[in-house]
Amino acid sequence: MLAASRPLGRRLCSVLAAPVFDQRLSLTYVKAGDYRLPLDFGMSIQRSSCLEVPGGVVSYILHGNCYLNITNRCTLRCSFCPKFNGAWDVQGNALRLRREPTADEILDAVGDPRSYREIVFCGLGEPTLRLYTSLEIASRLRARGGRVRINTDGLANMVYGRDVTPDLEDNIDALSISLNAQNEILYNRYCRPKLAGAYHSLLDFARRAYDFVPDVTLTAIDGLPGVDIDACASIAAGIGVKFRRRVLDEVG
Repeated sequence: MLAASRPLGRRLCSVLAAPVFDQRLSLTYVKAGDYRLPLDFGMSIQRSSCLEVPGGVVSYILHGNCYLNITNRCTLRCSFCPKFNGAWDVQGNALRLRREPTADEILDAVGDPRSYREIVFCGLGEPTLRLYTSLEIASRLRARGGRVRINTDGLANMVYGRDVTPDLEDNIDALSISLNAQNEILYNRYCRPKLAGAYHSLLDFARRAYDFVPDVTLTAIDGLPGVDIDACASIAAGIGVKFRRRVLDEVG
């Protein structure tokens, strides 16, 4: 269960409208009052091993961390992302999913969370498109002694139509948010968001998450023409969060 201190149901309308498909996000959602609630279609899959489902890897181990590949859907179309350049492998792990794994399958793929430095929701997709599945899994992993991080583009508030950052409290330990540029023009050039205003939304998400997640980091990629890493680090410092420099074409 999610952390009892913030029951989600109290903040959501109980009357749901018919599902709507958003073609921009490849996302089906229902309206609940003024909110959009993406539907999470976990499918029953016969696993070939504790790490894989047919068509792709659910979990993979790098640098002492267990990385979880739970969706290939994304709110961005980054020009530097391997999957938009015809490559679906990360460090020899085939991350293309024909089906999204269920919560129980993801937990099975992790095993003992104490075996890793961190369990990281990452992969080749945006994990917050399955936010409440992620938080359910994270809560269960933390209860078993695991440390959990979500790597995100920071656009969940746009997707859900409300501030979701309070729901992160007591459910995850760390957030890594992809800033990727010091201004909106460069961000739009390289990240190619599907939703207008994405850059300012991710900055607002970082500010809000600071109140609910103990470890928040903004990241940017060194090697993209025009991207000023020092300026990106200054943005993080202004918000009061950490900053990490990544390197172009170094994935994983």
